[in-house]
Amino acid sequence: NNLVVCVPSGNFGNITAGLFAHQMGLPIKRFIAANNRNDVFLEYLNTGVYTPRPSVPTIANAMDVGDPSNFARIIDMFGKGENPHKVISKLISGYRFTDEEISATIKQVYEKDNYLLDPHGACGYQALEKGLKTGETGVFLETAHPAKFKGTVDAILKKDIEIPAKLQAFMKGTKQSIELDKNFDIFKAYLMQQ
Repeated sequence: NNLVVCVPSGNFGNITAGLFAHQMGLPIKRFIAANNRNDVFLEYLNTGVYTPRPSVPTIANAMDVGDPSNFARIIDMFGKGENPHKVISKLISGYRFTDEEISATIKQVYEKDNYLLDPHGACGYQALEKGLKTGETGVFLETAHPAKFKGTVDAILKKDIEIPAKLQAFMKGTKQSIELDKNFDIFKAYLMQQ
């Protein structure tokens, strides 16, 4: 069991899902939380003190969260012992990256490996590169297609990246939504009718 999963982390939904899977027996050795400048979780890992604050805008904007709502779920998951911080910081390490570091990673990986990262994936890639130890196998999550951040990625690479045909078709689609009451029984009834 030498698998390390590195997750670009903002509201901590993906890493929380991974932690649930780990608790249920998925053989993951540990996790790495990759943060941008909004690093309240990294601060918690380092100090044991959780200090939410207003978010700071970055080029990895889905990670611009200063008070991740999933933090409460993580604490609840590991809070049964006397010191949840000790357990959490043993299972999860973290890194933070500036916009400049994210941009440099996108450019470096594209030029070296011809792989196109989005800003969030660049955080994950860089954190895995820094945090992977000898004998471990690492996976980093690429949480969005680079075309979603086309303007940012184009500016970093100084080129016009191609948007895949499937994504172009999707982007031309009509957004549909149905308003539902927050009552679970109403939501369940709607799902059962589908």
